Amino acid sequence: MIGHVSIGRSFYHCISYCLEDKKELSELRKLELESQDHLIHKGRAEVLEYNNCFGDKYELTQQFKDVRKLSRRVEKPMLHLTLRLAPTDRLTKEQFREAGRECAKAFGIADNQYICVLHKDTNERHIHIAANRVGFNGRVVSDSNSYKRMADLCRRLEKKYCLQEVLSPKAFLSPEDRRQPRCDKRKEKLKADINQALKLTSSYWTFEKYMRNLGYKVLKGRGISFVDDKKVKIKGSEAGFSLMKIEKILYHKQKDMMKNAGEEKEDNKNSWSIPDSPRSKKQGIENQNYSLNKSIGIDAEGVSSSIGSLLNPEYQPDYINPELQINSQKKKKKAALRR
Repeated sequence: MIGHVSIGRSFYHCISYCLEDKKELSELRKLELESQDHLIHKGRAEVLEYNNCFGDKYELTQQFKDVRKLSRRVEKPMLHLTLRLAPTDRLTKEQFREAGRECAKAFGIADNQYICVLHKDTNERHIHIAANRVGFNGRVVSDSNSYKRMADLCRRLEKKYCLQEVLSPKAFLSPEDRRQPRCDKRKEKLKADINQALKLTSSYWTFEKYMRNLGYKVLKGRGISFVDDKKVKIKGSEAGFSLMKIEKILYHKQKDMMKNAGEEKEDNKNSWSIPDSPRSKKQGIENQNYSLNKSIGIDAEGVSSSIGSLLNPEYQPDYINPELQINSQKKKKKAALRR
C-alpha cells in the first residue's frame, strides 16, 4: 500500500477532483476505455462515507468554508489523503471504509469534516480523503511528520489486511533496509529518453521537439522539467540531466559538427585544382606585362619611375627662379641711369 499526503488552499478543487470523472476524457472515450481495460471510467467515484458533512461538491465546499471561518489564521485548510493498493491486492468496500477511518484517526481528523471516496478507474484501487483541517472547536490539526505517520499507517494496514508490503521512504527505514537500492521506473524511462534525444539531435529546438513527440510536455525556465502522459512532473536534474548539462552537450555537438564541416571543406579544396583562380590570373597578367615591357625596352623600374613623375605636380605656383629676379633688377637699374 502506498499513501500520499498534501495540503492546499482550495476546498472546491480538491472535492471536485475526488467526486468527478477525469475532465480530459469525453463520454465516448470513457466508453471506449471501459471496453478495453474493463474498468469504470464513467462514474468512477463512489462515496464511501460522509463525516459531519453531506451534499454535492458545491454544498460540501460551502460547509467546509463555514467551519474554516472559526480559524482565520490557517492558510491551507484543505487536507488531501490517498491510500493506494498494489495491482494484485483487493479490499471490499467495507474494508476500504475501515481503512479510511483509521487514516482519519491517525491524522487527527476523525471528528472533522471529511469525505472518503473510492476511485475505480485504475488497476490499483484507491481511496481519497478530502478533509477540513479546521475542527468545530476552531483548532487546526497539525501536518508535522505527515510522511512518517502515513508510512506507519500503511505498514499497519498491510499487516492487518495481508497486503503486499511496500518499502517505506528511506528516512523511515532501518539501516539494513536503507542499503537496498530503490528503482524509480518513471525516472529511469525519462533518463533513457533524454539520452536518446541528445544522441539524435544537435540543437535545443530539435531536442524539445523530439521529447514532445515522445509524449512529454517540456517546461523550461531557470531549470527544465518534463511532464509525462500520466501528468507526472519530473525535474531534469532528478533524472541526471539538468538544463545546464543538456545545453552543454548540445553546444559541444554543434561545435564538433562545425569543426568536421570545416575539415571536410578544406579536404575538398585541396583535392581539386583551380587553374583560373584570381591569384593565378594576376600572376599570368604580370608575366605578360613583363614580356611586353621587355620587348619595347622598358623595365619595371622605368615604368614605376615614369608613373611617379606623372603623378607629381607640373609646377609650383609659389616658386620663382632667382636668376630671373636678378636680371629683372639689372634692367630696372639701367633704365633709371638712362633717365
